[in-house]
Amino acid sequence: MSEHPYLKLKDEIIAGIASGAYKPHSKLPSQRDLGGDFGLSHMTVRRAINELIQEGLIYARQGSGLFVAEPKRDAELGPLIGFTEDMKLRGMAASSRLLDRRIVSASTMLATTLRVVVGQPLVFLRRLRFADNEPMGIQSTFLPASLVPGLLDIELENVSLYELLRTRFAVRMVDAQTSASAELASEEEAELLQLPLPAALLVTEQVTFIEGGQPIEFARSLYRGDRYRLQPAPRKPGPR
Repeated sequence: MSEHPYLKLKDEIIAGIASGAYKPHSKLPSQRDLGGDFGLSHMTVRRAINELIQEGLIYARQGSGLFVAEPKRDAELGPLIGFTEDMKLRGMAASSRLLDRRIVSASTMLATTLRVVVGQPLVFLRRLRFADNEPMGIQSTFLPASLVPGLLDIELENVSLYELLRTRFAVRMVDAQTSASAELASEEEAELLQLPLPAALLVTEQVTFIEGGQPIEFARSLYRGDRYRLQPAPRKPGPR
């Protein structure tokens, strides 16, 4: 146990979470009660609480108090399986809300990534992804329109994009390249993901390839930093 007072409190709460004494989404004692139990000042308690929130172990609900967060889910770095299959493997129900869909012109970056001509039409999809009705991430996807004719005419709400590409367009994804970084959420992103600002996001950028080495998709995904952590374990793409 640390000799620093705020770390002692922090360690006690972490131990309670690890032992199961504090269950996910269970309410923690108030900051006043914690201060009284440990003989700590409000500022000392607040420092411990802030660090636990930043580390994604607990969360604050305005007007209700402090609660234990769900354990973080692994976001695998390498060829990622799709969100739909990922949630299914975890025993969770995946769903999505379509935020935007339209045809856009390929920028220089997108043209280079997808190996198309600058200005070539791309299908753009932006989706809010849910697990058991909790917002988990925001995905922006770009696909060459010539490879998916009529995609925008199809119902895309709560549909696995990868499954649709396989069954409707006979597209077989064989590989993916993924990079990851972190950034702070914008006001709009935080609102969509129901996060208080400032909020950290795990950002992945993935290029998915079909047979012959042609890129079929560039996807930029913003995942909740309090729900995800990186896990380097390559996998083939699955339903998205």
